[in-house]
Order: sequence, then C-alpha cells, then structure tokens
Amino acid sequence: MKLRNKINLYTSVLFIVLLLIMNTSIYFVFSHLIKENELERTHAEVERVVTDIRGAVDRIAPRELLRANVPVDGMIQLLKEDLTSDGKFTSPTEEKLGARVSSFYTGEVSKLITYEGSPYVFVSVPIVWIDGSVVNIQVTTSIAATNEMIHLLAIILIVVTVIAIVPTLISSRILSNLIIQPIRTMINTMKEIQKSGQFQQLKLEDTNEGELVEMGKTFNHMMELLQTNYEKQEQFVSNASHELRTPLTIIENYADLLKRRGLERPDLFEESIDAIHSEAIRMREMTEQLLSIAKQEPWNIQLEQINITQLVQETVTTFQTTYQREVEMEGNHQTVGYTDIQKLKQLLFIFLDNARKYSDGKITVRIGQTDKDLTIQIQDRGVGIPYEDLPKVFDRFYRVDQARSRKQGGSGLGLTMAKDITDALGARIEINSKEKQGTTVTLFLPKEK
Repeated sequence: MKLRNKINLYTSVLFIVLLLIMNTSIYFVFSHLIKENELERTHAEVERVVTDIRGAVDRIAPRELLRANVPVDGMIQLLKEDLTSDGKFTSPTEEKLGARVSSFYTGEVSKLITYEGSPYVFVSVPIVWIDGSVVNIQVTTSIAATNEMIHLLAIILIVVTVIAIVPTLISSRILSNLIIQPIRTMINTMKEIQKSGQFQQLKLEDTNEGELVEMGKTFNHMMELLQTNYEKQEQFVSNASHELRTPLTIIENYADLLKRRGLERPDLFEESIDAIHSEAIRMREMTEQLLSIAKQEPWNIQLEQINITQLVQETVTTFQTTYQREVEMEGNHQTVGYTDIQKLKQLLFIFLDNARKYSDGKITVRIGQTDKDLTIQIQDRGVGIPYEDLPKVFDRFYRVDQARSRKQGGSGLGLTMAKDITDALGARIEINSKEKQGTTVTLFLPKEK
C-alpha cells in the first residue's frame, strides 16, 4: 500500500473511531442522566403524595386522595403487607398496569422496569397507616416519551457521524497530499537524476522550520555530498589512469628498445633494465597507496606512551643510512607523548622522503613542545611550494611541479596518506613554504590521550 493511502486510511479510521467514541459517550451519558432525572422526579412526586395523604387522611378518604394523584401515564396504588390493595388507579392510557403483579417492600425502592415491552419508572415508599400497619404507596410512570427522545438522539448522532465521515475522508485526502507532496517531489527528482545522470536539488519555498523542510534540506545536502564525491571519484579515476599510464608507457618503450637493440648495445640494455625496474617499483608503491586510500578502512591505531625524541632519532638514523643524506637533529631534550609507533614512523618517512626529493641540502628535524602538544618540525631548503598551491598539497595526485615530481618518483599520494594518518592519530599538520627557500612541515602530537 502506498504511503499516501496509508495516511489517508489511518487518519480517516482514527477520526471515525474518535467520533464514534465521542458520540457513543454522549448517548450513554445523556441517557443515564435523563433516566436518573425521571427517577428523581417520580420519587419527588411520591413524597408529595405521601405528605398529602398524611395531612388529609382524617378528612378525605384515602381512595379519593389516590384517585386525585394518578399520574398522567401511569398507576398509583396503596399496597398492604398481605399484598391486598386499598386502592389501585391507572390512567386511561396505562390500564394494562392494573394486571401487573405487585410486590411489597419494607424500604424505599426506585427503579426502571419494563412491562409488556414498555419502559416505566417504579417508586415505592413505605408509610405507617392510620391503623398502625405499614403500607406502600407505589407509583408507576411511563417513560416512553423519554425513550423516544433518547432514540431520536441516537438517530441524530448516527446521522451526524455518517455526515461527518465525508469531510473526514476529504480532509484526510488533502492532508495526505500535503504530506506526500515533498516526498513525491523528491521521487520525481531522483527519477530525473536517474534518467539524466545529472545531480539536482529540491526547490524549498517553505520558510517554516518543519520536518518536511528539514527532510528537503537533508536531501539537498545529500545531493551535494553525492555530487562532490562523484566528482572526486571521476578526478581520482582520471588521475590514477594518468599516473599509471606514464610508467606503463616508459616500460613499454624501453621493452621495445630492448627488443630491437638490447643485444647490440650493453649500455642501452643496462639503462633499460634500470628504467623498467625503477618504474615497476614506482607502480607497485603507487598501487599500494591507491589501495590503502580506496579501501577507506579505519586505521588500526594503538596509542601508547613513548619517548618521542628517541623514536625520531631512530627514524632519522635509518633514513640517513638508507639515502646517505645529512639530517640535523635539534632539541634533543627528552619528550614523552601518546601515539602509535608505526604510524608515527610512517608519517616521518613521508615527510623526510619529500624533503629528500625536493631539496639537495641539509634537512633539519626539530623537536619541541607547547602547552598541549609535542611538535616535530622537518625543514628542507629546496624548491619550496608556491603560496597559492599550499591549500592543495593534501589533494590526491596533486603535485606542484608535474615534470619534476615525476622525475623524482612522486605520485602525489604521500601527503594524502599523511593527512589521513594524522587525523586518525588525533594530531594535525601545518605546512609553511616559500619558493626557492624551502618547506617546513610541523606535526602537532597531543601530550595525552
């Protein structure tokens, strides 16, 4: 069942049920009150008759007093304890009550009775008679008119309920359309996106901060994210294809060269092998980096308290031995902080490797601290980065100097991975650089977890 029909059905059923409950309650409450009122009125009438009889019994015959107080639609009688009657009088319309079997009561009785299908109010009041015995003054009054009024009320309530159902169905339909309209707009927009392949957003004209407007804003925000991620994916695929095409072309060209002249020229053979080997290594490293980035799996971070100075010193020593580059350490005081040993080493190698690739002179590593953070600075005195390119250095495949970067073996993924690792460690990176003066990378590590 469609959502619109569900809303229409549920609202209609709920309103009709509430209307039935309300009208049924009105019917029973009114019926109870009006019948109670009839009982009280009849009881008051009997009390008046008893008072009249007691006041005039020595002057007027009891039978005449009873005859004078016969109800318009009912019966009055004086009933003795032996169930004999000293007077029973009925109205012309209720003569059938004379055949009704009477009962004697020792106390006051007020109740509703039904006799031969007709409703009555029955009231019996005991009094002490002139001879000292106890007799009952009993009055039976028809409430057929009251029942007809109650039945008329029931018919009116039923008619009102039936009439109210029509506007209820119409209003619930209108309500469901109002609720569904933004959702229908979203569905149509999604279908248009599916057909055209172009991302679109909803036009939000309602300025009220309701749930439907919030849903529309959420949809538009989701469209923005999808469009941004789609564009990034396209750029990623394009850049990855471009980066992989270059080493593959180099390998293919050198392989052709080897096939044609490799056996004749040993120097060309050695040059080709070195180039193919170098490009194969670069492709492997770039592929591994691409897989690490593409997986977007959470980093397995294991924070522990370590001696930062000692770890940096060991990493620098390994780097110097591997690449035969001069690295100067400053700030050799002992610093202790919380971090992941392997991830921090990976970060340091990325920064040191960039300094090696884009500078020829000495590299400086400084260890310091602020009130909340430990700092590790890696400074080179190389080509530097233009100011306008600094915000882009963490983008995938971005390289300031394409030709120089490719020559040095860069893929434009190192700083992207460094940014991901830094975020996972709860740290941050700052890069300051000037063209032809060098670059300084500052890593801020928290002192505490």
